[in-house]
Amino acid sequence: MPAAEPATRVVREGDALRMEGPLLRAAIPSLWRQVLPLLPGARRLDLHAVPRVDSAGVAFLSELAARVGEPTIDGAPEGLDALRAAYRLSPGLAFAQ
Repeated sequence: MPAAEPATRVVREGDALRMEGPLLRAAIPSLWRQVLPLLPGARRLDLHAVPRVDSAGVAFLSELAARVGEPTIDGAPEGLDALRAAYRLSPGLAFAQ
């Protein structure tokens, strides 16, 4: 029996939104409820505790980046680089112009 995935959550640490756990489609609705009150003043997205992302996770991060305004992205979970390239996103997760 495979080990259960850790619960995904977001916490505020200084100017960072720290994501913890896999950013997968099933977790995204809950993450929106957690992250919205934490957005004001955020400048970084800390992904060091995120083991992997899927396309819904990248869409979530891209929208967060747009709302925050070109944040620094710390960490590179499995899947992020490939999906960023596939969707032609900038290093800051913005859509290419």
